[in-house]
Amino acid sequence: MPVLPRRGTVTTDVGGVPIGSGHPVVVQSMTNTDTADVAATVRQVAALARAGSELVRVTVNNEDAARAVPGIVEELDRLGTPVPVIGDFHYNGHLLLARHPACARALAKYRINPGNVGGKRRDENFRAIIDIALAHDKPVRIGVNWGSLDQDLLTAMMDENALRAEPLDARDVTMEAMVESALRSAALAEAAGMPHERILLSAKVSGVQDLVDVYRALAARCDYPLHLGLTEAGLGSKGIIASTAGLALLLQEGIGDTIRVSLTPAPDGDRTEEVQVAQQILQSLGLRSFTPQVTSCPGCGRTTSTFFQAMAQDIQVYLREQMPVWRVERPGVEELRVAVMGCVVNGPGESKHAHIGISLPGTFEEPKAPVYVDGKLHVTLRGDAIVPEFLAILEGYVASHYAPGEQASG
Repeated sequence: MPVLPRRGTVTTDVGGVPIGSGHPVVVQSMTNTDTADVAATVRQVAALARAGSELVRVTVNNEDAARAVPGIVEELDRLGTPVPVIGDFHYNGHLLLARHPACARALAKYRINPGNVGGKRRDENFRAIIDIALAHDKPVRIGVNWGSLDQDLLTAMMDENALRAEPLDARDVTMEAMVESALRSAALAEAAGMPHERILLSAKVSGVQDLVDVYRALAARCDYPLHLGLTEAGLGSKGIIASTAGLALLLQEGIGDTIRVSLTPAPDGDRTEEVQVAQQILQSLGLRSFTPQVTSCPGCGRTTSTFFQAMAQDIQVYLREQMPVWRVERPGVEELRVAVMGCVVNGPGESKHAHIGISLPGTFEEPKAPVYVDGKLHVTLRGDAIVPEFLAILEGYVASHYAPGEQASG
C-alpha cells in the first residue's frame, strides 16, 4: 500500500513509547474501573494491553485513586505487562500530584484539561502540575475538550467576534477558542520550563466535521504530536462509524500521532473493543498492521448457506486469539491475508490475491472447496472437516513462512 505522508512533529517519549511523526501512530485506551479498586483496574489494564493498547489512561480523581496508582503499576510489572499508565486529571490534579509523590512518579504521563484546572487560579494550578511533571521528568498532554472549554477564554473571544464587521459563526469561534486554549497552555507550560518535545496536544469534540476542522487548524499552527479522538463517540455501530469517519479523514491527511476510540460499552461489555477498532482503522488505512486480515464476501442469493459466514467468523476469532503469542514468536504474521469466500463468482480470484484462501461452494455448486496458497491451487477440500483441515493448512503456512525471530518471507 502507498505510504501516507505524515505531518512533521517532534517526538515525545511516554514511558518508552515514542510518539510523533517519526514513529508509527500509537493506539491507546482508557479504563472505566474505579481506579481505587487495584485488582479490577489491573485486570482491565492488562486486558487492554494484551489486546494491543500501547498506552492506558486511568482516572485519578480523588485521594484513594492517587494512592492506588503505584500499586497498579507495580502489579502490572509483576504480571509482565509493563504498559505505560497515564493519569487523567481534572479540577484537583495539582493537589493530588503534590500530596501523592509516589503516584506522580509511577505515572508515565499526566493529562491536563486547561478548561477545568481551576477558576481564577487556573494558571497557578496549571503551573503547579507542570512543576511536578518537571520534577519527575514526565511529559504532559494538554487536552482541550469542548464540553469543558475555558469559559473565560471563550467569552472573551465571542465578545471580540461580536465587534467584527462580519462576525464569524459561533461554532467557528468555539473551534478557534479550542485551538487557542491548547496553544496558550502549551506556551505557558514551556514558559514554566517544560521542554517543547515533552508536550502533546488534543482538542476533543463529539462531531465528525468539528473534529476534522479543529485538528486541521491545530495541526497547521504547531509541531506538537497530536492525540486524536472523537469524544463521547457513542454506543455500538454509531460510535464505531463516527470515530472511523473522523479519524480516517485526519489520518489520511497525515494528522494524528496517537489515537483513542472512545466507545460507550454495553453493560458489562468488553472494553477491549475500542482497541480493536482503533487498530482496524490504522490497518485499513495501511498505516500499521496488527493482526492477519480476513477477506470474506457479504453473501447473496448464491450463498443461501451460512456455512461460509460461520467459517469466516471462526477463523477471525482463531487469528485474534493466536496474536498475543504470534506477536512475539511469529514476527510479520500481522501482514498475513486470508480469504474465506462463499461462491465461485469472486471466490477463486479473491483467494488467489490472499496469502491463503478458500472458495466454498455456493448454492447448487459442486460440493468442493479449493484452497489457494500464494496464488496457486494447493488442495481441494470436501466433506464435514473443511474448517479444521483449513485451519491446519493455515497453521502450517504460519509455521513455514513466519519463523521465530524472522520476518515474513512471502
